[in-house]
Amino acid sequence: MSNKKILLIFIFAFLIRLIALNQSLWLDEAITASVVRSFSFFQIITKFSPTDFHPPLYYLFMKLWTNMFGYSEIALRMPSVLFSLMTGYVVYLIGGVWAMAFFLFNPLIVYYSQEARMYMMVTFFLTVALYYFLKNNKQILFGLFISLAFLTFYGSIFLIVSFLIYSLYKKNYKFFILNTFYLILTTLIVSPLLYSQLINSKVALSQATNWSLVLGKANLKNLFLIPIKFSIGRISFYPKWLYWGIAGTWTVFVLRTVLLRTVLTKTVLYLLIFPLLLGFFVSFFTPMLQYFRFIYLIPIVCLILGFSLSGRAKYNLGGYATVGGFFIFSMIYLLLPQFHREDWKSLVKSLPKNVPIYMILSSSDPVKYYSQSSNVLTLESSKDSKQKEIIIIPYTADIYGLDYKTLLSKNGYQLKKEVSFREVTYERWAK
Repeated sequence: MSNKKILLIFIFAFLIRLIALNQSLWLDEAITASVVRSFSFFQIITKFSPTDFHPPLYYLFMKLWTNMFGYSEIALRMPSVLFSLMTGYVVYLIGGVWAMAFFLFNPLIVYYSQEARMYMMVTFFLTVALYYFLKNNKQILFGLFISLAFLTFYGSIFLIVSFLIYSLYKKNYKFFILNTFYLILTTLIVSPLLYSQLINSKVALSQATNWSLVLGKANLKNLFLIPIKFSIGRISFYPKWLYWGIAGTWTVFVLRTVLLRTVLTKTVLYLLIFPLLLGFFVSFFTPMLQYFRFIYLIPIVCLILGFSLSGRAKYNLGGYATVGGFFIFSMIYLLLPQFHREDWKSLVKSLPKNVPIYMILSSSDPVKYYSQSSNVLTLESSKDSKQKEIIIIPYTADIYGLDYKTLLSKNGYQLKKEVSFREVTYERWAK
């Protein structure tokens, strides 16, 4: 395929990522905005990161980015758009045009390429590391990118360890020793912060009594969701029997292609399966078995898909069907607002003026992003309110195990109105 056609594919992939790029930020994206707006570079490391669950590199990068481009939804999400495109180019270098097309139009990649979080950044770093791993002659660059990945997202350790174990299996002892040293050195550098995060996370989990329910326990449902979401993306709909029928059928079609001609791709297939097994095992002790935490494996899936087409006819119907299916599911997400993120933008716009707002404070960043003048009070304090009318945003109250309705009823309040938007709601209570 000519360079002009490849360039057109990238331009098209970029253009579809601009669709609905200004949709409402959801909670985690609003946290990103709050951090880079409120903290200096030094404070991100010393004040924010100890209370977070992630390493600081992404936030430091976003601090630099937003200093130049601002804090709008588009500005906050554009780095993920660019990292997804750069990853697509690396996938092209490794596996050719088919693998690149599978990646660029994969519906889960399209979704997270529009999210102001660290997942596309770490996917890029690990895909570059994969490139140097397969070349087997750029050990220093491989070590650099696995270090950058670990400093971006701790969950990258599953693929990094898989790289190292495979090099040991292949008796590439120099590669194993050198890059194990890089990993240990990186871990030592970040270890004081990591220790603080572990201590603070135990405190946070004790306060959020039901938080473990959303972290991703080690069970078959969460494990099976990974290939399904890798194939169909974040869209979900009712009736559930229809969703599971469509999602399951499409996933089987994709997996059949992934598992086809595995002799040619046994190294890459190992790098897909072994990190998932490690993640499944670790999740028995620290729940984290959620599909988006393994999104950096999708380039490997796309490489296997691309390798399965090598040596076949130029116009391969299976390849076009797979790309076409990915594109259709991506466009369903992009064009249908019901599949977009939590609509905090509309909720905040519709909030009554001069009425106190009560919610879980740790979940209030979206409200503060869209209305910096809003006075948000802790949900627990609503039991002592003297106001005749208050607004309750019950978001994450169930995760924290807070029965706010009982508290309000004892304080003489009655629910008067409930206003819902996409995945978020506010309630009007009055005495």
